[in-house]
Amino acid sequence: MSGIRNPPKSPTKNATKSPTKHPRKHPAKDPLTRDALTKAGRALRVVLLVALALLFLVPFYLLVRNGLASEQDITSPGWTFFPRDLRWANLTEVFRDPNLPLGRALLNSTLIAVSTTVGTVVLASLAGYGLARIPYRHANAVFYAILGTLMVPAAVTFVPSFVLVSTLGWISTLRGLIIPTLFSAFACFIFRQYFLGFPRELEDAARVDGLGHWRTYWRIVVPNSRPVFAAVGTIVFIGAWNAFLWPLVIGQDQEAWTVQVALSTFTTAQSLNLHELFVAAAVSIVPLVVVFLLLQRYIVAGVERSGIDD
Repeated sequence: MSGIRNPPKSPTKNATKSPTKHPRKHPAKDPLTRDALTKAGRALRVVLLVALALLFLVPFYLLVRNGLASEQDITSPGWTFFPRDLRWANLTEVFRDPNLPLGRALLNSTLIAVSTTVGTVVLASLAGYGLARIPYRHANAVFYAILGTLMVPAAVTFVPSFVLVSTLGWISTLRGLIIPTLFSAFACFIFRQYFLGFPRELEDAARVDGLGHWRTYWRIVVPNSRPVFAAVGTIVFIGAWNAFLWPLVIGQDQEAWTVQVALSTFTTAQSLNLHELFVAAAVSIVPLVVVFLLLQRYIVAGVERSGIDD
């Protein structure tokens, strides 16, 4: 029938009102508490860094302490932070020892380390620049072949290298100690990765001025790549200074000993002078400490700019 309206629907029994969700109130952090936590974290980091620094300085302390002590102070069961009588004469005594040509060994190590560093940096940088900037068909194949040499253990090439040096008559000579170690595949890799990110605009401007690859490398690339040169040079210098096995085998005459070989004679001598051993070890690390302190900032900067993660 017209005019009849449908009755309103009654609410169901199970219908329930949804509870109103109120945002959870977080207590506001006290600024004083946040500042205290920040200061506590900084203080903890400082304490941790100081503890680690002191731990790394312990070997240097032992070298200096025992190097300026007498045999009785070194072997005494009662330990003292520093002996009462510092024997500065130990420094001159170790250089006057006829069985330990420390002065000649330091000179040999200096010549070998400097020559190896200069030669490696020049050769590796030239190879890296050629692989990164001079286009030719087999550039990638050559690069992967160089990387493959990093996977070859040094013991595999040690005997063939010794036979070659012996055949050339380079035993107990600086040539035999330096030339076989001049090229470094790792250094070539670092330089190649760095030069891939070198600004091409500088090289294009040099070519507009009529410079070829050779003069562009020496006049533009090298002056603007000092961080990576310093970083690679520092790493190569430290490795050449600390080298032991190759100088031990090639430097058979006493006149060709390096400082590491000279130090090893203390372990094979019938009588051991402990104070001379510690003095000689302390003297041998002085050049490394000086080089590292002067160039340490370039090590991080050079490796960061090398694009090693690309």
